[in-house]
This record gives sequence, structure tokens and C-alpha cells, in this order.
Amino acid sequence: MLLWTPESDTMDRQNFSYRSYAWQKLKRKKSALYALYLIVALGIVAMLAPFLANHHPLYAKIGDQTLFPAFSQTFTQKSTDTLFHENGTYTVILYNQIDWRTLQLDRVLWPPVAYSPQFSDKYNRDYVSPFDEQRYKNSAGEIAPIPFGRRHWMGTDKVGRDVASGIIHGSKTSLLVGLFSVLLAALIGVPLGAFAGYFGDHGIKLPRAQYWISILGSILGIFLGFVSRSFEIEQGFSESLVYGSLQVGLSILIVLLTSILFFWMGHFVSRGKFLGKAVDLPLDSWVSRVIEILNSLPTLILIITVAAIINERSMVMLVVIIGFTSWTGMARFMRAEMMKIKEMEYIQAAKVLGFSWKRIIFKHAIPNGLAPVFTAAAFGVASAILVESGLSFLGIGVPDDVVTWGKLLSSGKEEFEASWLVIFPGLAIFFTVTAYNLLGEGLRDALDPKMKS
Repeated sequence: MLLWTPESDTMDRQNFSYRSYAWQKLKRKKSALYALYLIVALGIVAMLAPFLANHHPLYAKIGDQTLFPAFSQTFTQKSTDTLFHENGTYTVILYNQIDWRTLQLDRVLWPPVAYSPQFSDKYNRDYVSPFDEQRYKNSAGEIAPIPFGRRHWMGTDKVGRDVASGIIHGSKTSLLVGLFSVLLAALIGVPLGAFAGYFGDHGIKLPRAQYWISILGSILGIFLGFVSRSFEIEQGFSESLVYGSLQVGLSILIVLLTSILFFWMGHFVSRGKFLGKAVDLPLDSWVSRVIEILNSLPTLILIITVAAIINERSMVMLVVIIGFTSWTGMARFMRAEMMKIKEMEYIQAAKVLGFSWKRIIFKHAIPNGLAPVFTAAAFGVASAILVESGLSFLGIGVPDDVVTWGKLLSSGKEEFEASWLVIFPGLAIFFTVTAYNLLGEGLRDALDPKMKS
């Protein structure tokens, strides 16, 4: 492995491990390391959100019966439980309607935050601050000061929803949107950038007839798949996300089939000196022009416009919108790396040995050119979280039943004196975005061999 010390800054090149060296450099940058710890902690909080903030107990014992309400609802979607009494009667507990605080429980273990994000505490409505007197209805039916362990630690909103619970569950939404939108952007940007950088404008040659007929087929396919079917796609999304996605998938299939059909038609008509003459396919220029067009558009305004046009709001649609509008940065980084890598000796040797371009690109070139993509991904997650928060703040992001930090911020618009509705979600967004930006800077320094920390 790596034989490296900060004092000597020397390496045993024979046993050198680049990944270990990068990890050592990242650990030396304390801000990036602490940011990584914070991101890992946020991920753990997001995964354990149902057990950290829930108005159902983790464990409850009533007589001889032992219940695990929070786990039952999370893992089995159980909505009822039946309590059998000694006199032969029984009581049905409806999870969505019962307030466990009013039951006579022999033993009970509450989550750290004893409220779900959508649970409305009717005894603490109308913007109760973290420092106000908070009350609840106890098992004796009396309205009493709330126990210390079940306070609303970050206050409540207008209808009595707990802000701390919203922060915890909102972390799951923000991280999922950020990570999956960046993953989608990478799936689009990395291959396009790799092909553009590897082949350039002169790496692919086609017969003249096949070249122009293929372009005509692609234009016709886009017209048949999307322009002529715009009404069907719009109607599909107005009915449901699934039906709308199927319509988009059908349009993509029409584009692909039309392009392939015209490609083969061009192959058969490519005869003679003029029609059969090989011409360059300017793949790099096409990809670069698309990147320039998308970069010239205001991204946030474009996302808001697309999100407003689509009637049905969902996390999946939000991920798709952000992913399809943020792949250009990764494509540019990948293209630049590929233009450098393709001139290296091991790539030239692979070509001489007769390796196929697929094997060279996907097995050798792309894995060695991903370092700047990881840096762009860290910054991309931060940007995606900001976009999601902004859209949710404007009310055009995720559905109304999904709690997000942006929605918590939006609720603060209704009551300016309820500062906790702005401070706590704002701090959550600030620390998360800052952590990803610091991690991105650390990865940039650690993965660049020319940078010395």
C-alpha cells in the first residue's frame, strides 16, 4: 500500500496506491474531512428518520402485550393493533388516529423526537416557539405541561406540526433528490463527454449518403416522437406520473427506431464515388454545441418552467428535471480528461493490440478519467439540494404530503414572528450545502496529482 509520511513527503513508487494517497491528502484537509463526517451523519439520520422522529412509540407494553408501533408501521405498513383484555373484550388501535400519550401504558420507549412530520398537535398550534410553555393531554384526560422528553424542541407551525421532525424527515428528501439527480446527470454526461473527447470531430467516418440520411432520420424521429406527440405526453402526465413516463418512453423508442431505420437505409444507398465517400461525423462539435446552448439558459428558470408545466408533482419527476438540466458540467470535465487520456501510451498500445473502442473507452479510459467527475458530483449534490429547496419554497417541487426543508421555510412566510420556522430549516440547508462544497474542494485537491496539500 502507500508508504508516505507528511514529514518526508516521499513515496515508494513501486508500491504506490493512488487511492490511498488521495485518501491521505483528503484526511490532511480537515475542513473536507469534517464535511465528510457531517454528510455521513446526515445519511444516517435520513435512513433512521422513522425511528428518530415518530409520534408512535418504539416500544410499548400494555398488560401482557408488547407492541412495536413505529417498527410495525415502517416495515410492515401495519395500520391497526388489537388489545385483548382479561374480561374477554378487546380494543382496536388505529395507528393513524390514536394519540399514544393518552393511553395507560405500563412501559413505553419514545423516539428522541416524539412526533411525525405530518402529526398535528392540537394543544400546541399557532406557532409555539421552542421556549414557550407547551401543553398536552395526559392519560388522565387533563391538560398539563408537557414532559421534558416530549417537548417540541424546535417549536411548531400554524397547525401544530413539529419542526424538528420536519428537519429530520426533510433530510431524507433533500439527500435523495440530490444524490439521484447527480447520478442521472452522470449517466448522461459521462458517456457523452467520453465519446466527444475520444472520437472528436474526425474519429468516426460514415459514407456521405448514410451521414445525411441519418441526420434526416434523427430530425424526423424527434418530430414524430416528441413534437407530434406533445399532446399525448401532456395528457399522460396530467393523468399520472406512470402513464406520463410511459408516453415519454414510447417517444424515445420512436426516435431510436426511426434513427436506426434511416441509418440502415443510408447504408444501402451508399454506392458510388459521391454517395459512398467517407465523411467525418463531428460528434465533438455537436455535443459541445448542446452544452453551450444549455449553459446559456438560466438553469433555475428553465427548471421552474418545466416543473410548472408538468401538472403532477413527484420526487421522481423532480430528479429527472434536475438531472436532465445539470449534466453539462460532468460532460465538459469528462471530455477534457478524455482528450488528454486518449494520447497516453497505454491507450495507443491498446489500439495497436487491436482492442475494440468499446473496451478501450469503458474499461481503460473512463475509469482513469473519473477523478474530476467525482468533484463535480459533490458540487452537483449541493446545487441540486438548493434547487429542490427553492422549488419546494415556491410550492412547485415535491407533493404536498412530502416534507422538505424548503416547505418548512415557506411556512415561515405566513408568520414573520415565528423565526424558528426560518432559522432551523435555513441552517440545515446551509450546513448541508456547505458540507458538500467543502467535500468537493477537498476531492479536487486530493484527486489532482499536481496539487500539493
